[in-house]
Amino acid sequence: MSQALDALRHEHDAILSTLKILRCMAERALQGNADADDIAALLGFLQEFVDKCHHGKEEGLLFPALQRVDLAHQGELVGELTAEHEQGRALVGALRQASTPVLDAEAFAAAAEAYAVFLERHIDKENDVLFPQAEQALGADELEGLGQAFADFELQAIGPGRHEELHDLLHRWKAAYAG
Repeated sequence: MSQALDALRHEHDAILSTLKILRCMAERALQGNADADDIAALLGFLQEFVDKCHHGKEEGLLFPALQRVDLAHQGELVGELTAEHEQGRALVGALRQASTPVLDAEAFAAAAEAYAVFLERHIDKENDVLFPQAEQALGADELEGLGQAFADFELQAIGPGRHEELHDLLHRWKAAYAG
């Protein structure tokens, strides 16, 4: 097991927890108990942690590494996953549209469920297909280099200590929404 891919798997676990919280927020919205500040913060989390940090590592570092070692074999999967990242961005846009300037609880709940189902399938594909292929295709030195590159990328993309701050926020939401 590679530390770089384990880090991405760990981020997937955090993302899956976030999807549970999103569903709880959507349910509360339908009941008339929405917290607009928490919804806005969660959407910010999705953009910063899921897209900028996590997808940034995949698109900027992992996918190019895979394409370098076997462009013909990996290119199709990488293209599919990149397109899915774009689809995820559009779904977050739908969540934002349903929540601002005034929350439309039904539209928000529908968008939340669509995003959660979509991202769960995407994560399964990466965990079950992409990561095992990456472990076979990339050598130990390249995987170790990716681990360091991920750490460097994260510092530049979101800044020092921000990853931990985001995880702390996730833990607070777990206690408030999924506890």
